[in-house]
Amino acid sequence: MVKYQDNADEALNAVFAALADPTRRKVLQDLERGHLSVGELAQPHGMSLPGFMKHLRVLEDAGLVTRAKDGRVVNLALSPEPMQEAAMWLSRYEKFWSERLDALGRYLYHQEELNPPWKKAQRKASRPPSTSPGTTPPAAKKSGARGPTRKR
Repeated sequence: MVKYQDNADEALNAVFAALADPTRRKVLQDLERGHLSVGELAQPHGMSLPGFMKHLRVLEDAGLVTRAKDGRVVNLALSPEPMQEAAMWLSRYEKFWSERLDALGRYLYHQEELNPPWKKAQRKASRPPSTSPGTTPPAAKKSGARGPTRKR
């Protein structure tokens, strides 16, 4: 079965995939201060430059960073538009879940009003002791002794 996805869905998927990695999220945090070179960004991560460049490529493909070359130095800057689109997408679901969680909170509060926890403790404490004359026998063992073995 072929699933249809428009460009907006693909762009949103790329943004969320880029944000899924902690290294890439840290790069975006570092870029909040302004333009930084690739070397400045890579230094605190303690990984090889080719490995770090793969992270930058994912961020660039998602549109979260822009690249500008100044001579031999490549500077990166934060591009907020894709992040704003992702935030708008999440805000729709934030309203949905907030309403659901508020309803759950009201239900639990109502249940606690009807059946307060301290009344449950009082009911358990007020039960009369058992009137049975005997004691409960210990539970049977799960298996018996080893049976005879067959000779060959």
